[in-house]
Formats: sequence, structure tokens, C-alpha cells
Amino acid sequence: MQEIATNIYIEDEFHGVTLGVIVTPRGLIQIDAPPSPEDARSWRAALMNLGGGMERVLVNLDAHPDRTLGARAMDCIVIAHEKTANTFRTRPNTFKAQGEETGADWESISGLGSVRWVPPEISFLNQMTLHWGGSPVLIEHHPGPANGSIWVRLPEEKIVFIGDAVLKNQPPFLAGANLADWISSLNLLLSPAFKGYTIVSGRGGVVTTAAIKTQLDFIKHVHDKLEKLTAKKPNPAAIEKLVNSLLIWFKAPAARQKQFAQRLRYGLLHYNSRPSHASGQFTESQ
Repeated sequence: MQEIATNIYIEDEFHGVTLGVIVTPRGLIQIDAPPSPEDARSWRAALMNLGGGMERVLVNLDAHPDRTLGARAMDCIVIAHEKTANTFRTRPNTFKAQGEETGADWESISGLGSVRWVPPEISFLNQMTLHWGGSPVLIEHHPGPANGSIWVRLPEEKIVFIGDAVLKNQPPFLAGANLADWISSLNLLLSPAFKGYTIVSGRGGVVTTAAIKTQLDFIKHVHDKLEKLTAKKPNPAAIEKLVNSLLIWFKAPAARQKQFAQRLRYGLLHYNSRPSHASGQFTESQ
């Protein structure tokens, strides 16, 4: 566990997403959970040593299984965007570790079996504020990677948790993305409004301005390529060619090349096949 500011920690050692926790006099504000229920229980045990008040909440930065599968093991109230809550309303009550390969991290965890989802108990539309200590914690809607993507921002400490808006040296999940909104969110991160902020990625921890610019360039590149493919009625061969060209952007270890290729393949095929793609309406990736 790394303390990035007084009473603000991140953890990047569990399989899946980067976790966060804010220790306040009222209790712990937790950001995401490991996909493995066993890891989630270990994380919960580690949090008991941090002090703070007795209350607990868990903020899910979107509906992706990598950050929501372990929510039940955290045993606390879950906060998410209303569009994330809607995604859970359309899911079966129980998650089963089978089906299409999406290139997600949870797919490499053995023994998951069936897991009961924990839908958010508190949701919001644009912004909500937690007053649990001397400084406010803002939870804000910033769509792009998913239509229910949110950030957790501490304006006084100048720290922001941005989920999958920026990924460190790995391809993004595109199946449920709105690339135009994603570009807008990344431009906001690069604006004076976030000058001096410590920016925490949901996959890779603290990221630099250079990493944000690289992500922006990549999303713009994908957007341009997909616009051309859409006009030409894409086929699997064209998608496969695009996957191979996009993989060059990432210095991925050999052991993860197959996973990252499948992540891009699944995302590109589903992005272009969405009936609502042309109208600008987007659905959350499962």
C-alpha cells in the first residue's frame, strides 16, 4: 500500500485494478475492489489497520467486472453513477465465470465460480459530495471509457482517481466506450483545471501528463480508424488488421500479448456492431 498524501492510499498489488482508500474521521471511502473475492477479503483486512471512523463506503468508478466483482466481499454501501446502476439492473443477479473472452483481468483468475453482484445502493447523475472530514470528496460523472464512468476528486489535496480514463501501458476497453466523450475527458485532465494534480489511473497507479497525452493520441487514432471502418462496413479481416496495428502502441510483456489482442478485438468488434453507435447512444460493456 502506498500513501500518496496524508491519509490517502493506493494499492496496485492485487490482480485487476488499482485500488484507492481515503481515511477520514467518519470512516473509509474505498475506491474499487479487486475482482477476486479472496483478494477483496485480504484488502478489507488490510484496511482495518488504517484507523479512521467506523463507517465504510465503496465507490465503483464504472460497472466493469474487474472493479465490481469483489464488491460483495467488501461488505459496505456501494456508490456509483446512475448509468452504472442501470447496467446492474439489466444483468443477471449472479455472475458466472464463462462466456466470451473480453481481455479483462478477471478472466485469468481461477476458481471464481458464481458471484452475486452488488448493485449500487446510492447513485447520482452529475456530482455528489461526501463531507466525511475537513475537506470534501467530490464524485463526478466523466463519461468516455463507459457511459457511467466517474472520477473521485479531492480538490484541496489536488488528487483525482480517474478509473479507466487513462491506462498505463495497456489497451483500453472499447466495447462500451464513447470515444468523443473520452477525448473530452482527457482534454479536461490536460487543462489548467487539473494543473498540479496527482492523477491516479484505475490500471497502473499514478500517471504523468505524458501518459495522458499518449492516451489522448491513441483514442483519437482509434476514433479516426473506426470512423473509416464504419463507413466501409468493417469485416473481421479489417478488424484483425487494426488490432495488430494498435498493439504496436503498447510495450506489453509477451505473456499478455494474447490477452491484450483479444481485449482490442472484442472491443473493436462490439463498438462497431452497436445498433446505437450512429445515434451517439452508448451502452455499458459487460
